[in-house]
Amino acid sequence: MRKAPFGKALWMVLAALMLLGVACTSYDQATYDKIKTDMTREEVIGILGEPTESSGFSLGGLSGTSAVWKDKHGNITIQFLNNKVKAKSFAKP
Repeated sequence: MRKAPFGKALWMVLAALMLLGVACTSYDQATYDKIKTDMTREEVIGILGEPTESSGFSLGGLSGTSAVWKDKHGNITIQFLNNKVKAKSFAKP
């Protein structure tokens, strides 16, 4: 069986573009507006990338996380309850 000549290179280029897309995310009002109540943490990370800061707790059947995304355009803070967005805020630096 013959492999496609650009198979591995194509995957590497696609992976680099995906990383570049996340790295180019600007934490501004437009990006903040994409985050909706009850989105999952994974959906938020798909939009914003990994948070700059994160802390959490677990008590009985509840778990909570506060996550912050920061850059020169702004700070987005999101509170998750049981992995769902329950509160969010945006502030310019």
